[in-house]
Amino acid sequence: MSRWYVYFLFYSFCGYGLEKLFARIIRSEYQVRKCFLFLPLCPVYGLAMAALLALVPEGAGFFLSAALGGLVCTGVEYLVHLFYEQVFGVQFWDYRDLPWHIRGRVCPQFALAWGVLSAAAVRWVQPVVEVLAVRAAPEALYLLWLVLAVDGVFTGALLLRRRDPELLSIGALLSQSRASSQSSTS
Repeated sequence: MSRWYVYFLFYSFCGYGLEKLFARIIRSEYQVRKCFLFLPLCPVYGLAMAALLALVPEGAGFFLSAALGGLVCTGVEYLVHLFYEQVFGVQFWDYRDLPWHIRGRVCPQFALAWGVLSAAAVRWVQPVVEVLAVRAAPEALYLLWLVLAVDGVFTGALLLRRRDPELLSIGALLSQSRASSQSSTS
């Protein structure tokens, strides 16, 4: 079970990096690009890759992995978006500006990208991650479980209260808090 947690953390962190890079390349005004308050993680990537790794047959070729990756990752993306909408009342992404989107949650353009990226990860990244997962110290994993749980509670509470994913950075949260306290004292 601990190796799956390492997979989740690794790919969630890589997803965070990919989101930051993508935001910089397209010069997005939305720069937070994560789903936790403190940790640099995008859990949709970790969940999608864990699901894909559980489903892709060993020795699958690149094209089968890409097809499965596109389907599995897009399915997970849809469900995670639905979860964030229903539970927290927030959206971390919106594909409504792209053709053939499904309720802004998924679109074929990103399904294709997820397929290629996930197949590349299965083929070239996962063997290294597998070695890291086997070597991970159980004590470190317990500490990471605790940190993730605490961050998850703070993040969930913040999203439920404010319903604003832009606040998921310490700087934005402090600015919002100062602005709120100044307006209440005026």
